[in-house]
Amino acid sequence: MLHRHPCILKYVSSWHKGSKFFLATEEVKPLVQVIGMQTTLQICIGLHSILRALIFLHEKALASHNNVCSSAIYVTPDGFWKLGGLEYLCRFTELTPVYLQKTRNYRYEKAISPEEDGGKSAVLMEPSAIDQFAFGVLAEEVLSLKSDDDVPSISDFKELAKKHLQNADPSLRTKLSSVLVHPFFTHEFITIHGFLMELPLKNEAEKQDFFSNLVVQLNKFPEKIVAEQLGGLLLSRMVLLDSTAQSKLLPFILTPRDENSESDLLFTLSTFKKYVVPKLLQMFCVRDAQIRLLLLSHFNSFVGAFQPDDLKLHVLPELLVAIKDTNDHLVSTTLRALADLVPLLGSATVIGGSRGKLFTDGRPNKAHRLKESQVAPVLTKDKNSVPDVVLHVQTSVLELPERPSPDGGEDQIDLDPILPEEEGNWSDWDAQDSAQPGTKSPELRLPNDVQESIERVIPDAGALHSEGSSNTLKDETSKYSKKPIISDILELDIKNSKPMRMSKEEIDFFEDMEPVIKKTQILHIQEATTTRSMFDVKAANASVDEAAEDNGWGDDLNDWGADETSHARE
Repeated sequence: MLHRHPCILKYVSSWHKGSKFFLATEEVKPLVQVIGMQTTLQICIGLHSILRALIFLHEKALASHNNVCSSAIYVTPDGFWKLGGLEYLCRFTELTPVYLQKTRNYRYEKAISPEEDGGKSAVLMEPSAIDQFAFGVLAEEVLSLKSDDDVPSISDFKELAKKHLQNADPSLRTKLSSVLVHPFFTHEFITIHGFLMELPLKNEAEKQDFFSNLVVQLNKFPEKIVAEQLGGLLLSRMVLLDSTAQSKLLPFILTPRDENSESDLLFTLSTFKKYVVPKLLQMFCVRDAQIRLLLLSHFNSFVGAFQPDDLKLHVLPELLVAIKDTNDHLVSTTLRALADLVPLLGSATVIGGSRGKLFTDGRPNKAHRLKESQVAPVLTKDKNSVPDVVLHVQTSVLELPERPSPDGGEDQIDLDPILPEEEGNWSDWDAQDSAQPGTKSPELRLPNDVQESIERVIPDAGALHSEGSSNTLKDETSKYSKKPIISDILELDIKNSKPMRMSKEEIDFFEDMEPVIKKTQILHIQEATTTRSMFDVKAANASVDEAAEDNGWGDDLNDWGADETSHARE
């Protein structure tokens, strides 16, 4: 509660209940439970953290821990070692042989320094010597089964811990501040870890140089070690808000790579799911606009690594909160992220509400319509064959056939030719699109059975054929008032030229929908007779004149009621 440091176990709360005392700290596990799964590099980083905590106690708090051992060290879920077990901590001024003798039975026996029995003067001369000896014992124990090739200078550090830190003479023991600069603690990974821990103390030039080369440096180490030891620091708030880190580092962290692919991306998909996804889930709960915008800018890169339940229960509710914010940029970015969730969770989960099939697939199936196509009959002379009609296609704009207007649309004439579909032959479409003005259009010859169908539809087709008229089919048939009746549109398809007739038993569902146009009825309204005075000669003459004219409305509508006005004056 009094000594706060990043490498010291974080105090949360404490309380008494009856005769017992309870202490609440951050979430950790005892080192003895995880030491078997720790690598040499992880142990190196852990010892570096404990060493920094002891230096803080000695130089800043002027206190001695007095029980440095494995049981006093705890490991966070991120893999950080934290120094705990401060039950026997005391200030240097209170460190006496009486105090040490009183607590000796409760402290780690192997970590007790020899000078505790050597007299009062030895203790007072070197108050930090007790922790120096205990740290040497701790380092020897945790590194006893580790290889000498995993971390540089590990052999030299083992010798330092055995011969110098555990020296029987307290005055010959190496100071902990000097141990901190040993090559075992100054290799590249430790340097990166230390820089990230002290990032708020760095200036802009140092940050820019550090983050510009960080990806290359991190790729030299195992990704699991990087994710476990540096994952929390790489996704800290200070890193996320740094402009250089946003462009040079975060794209390589927030984008997982395939297991066997080789790229500069730091984490494979499996490592990303295990170490990075839990941190991202926590970050989505932070109501900070800059942090949220940064996550959403890379959302489509890492959303596939989340479990559907995590997306549904944690990410989606936070996104739905963001669309109600007053920040327009945040709302628009959130809506794009919601679109990325639809393929993973389904639109019903993302947008909710009742949905229905409101759009249909209007792609052409059997025939393709050419808009504004012009068809002209051309006489082909061949003595051994029956003359055919050749269609000249002038344009080739592909469009879907428009649905006729529901009001009188059946009377409009639309005789744009329906070209036969050929399997896999799209070269003609490209040729027509690239045709220059003035070039001759390609000719499409219809078979005889199709021409017979056209002649049935257009009675004067034969005359047009014989006379060689240059008028188009659309101009020739514009005189017809009703659309020609074709038994089946498939008659014009080469692949389906078999005539299909409607069976007698088939019910015409559109029979009642045919419009019935009746002749306009003329209503004769009997002219109302007005009683006039026998002395009104002018009015009588006017009545005779009106009877001689046409029984229409007349040209002057403003004279209605003029007679009534004259009676009122009289």
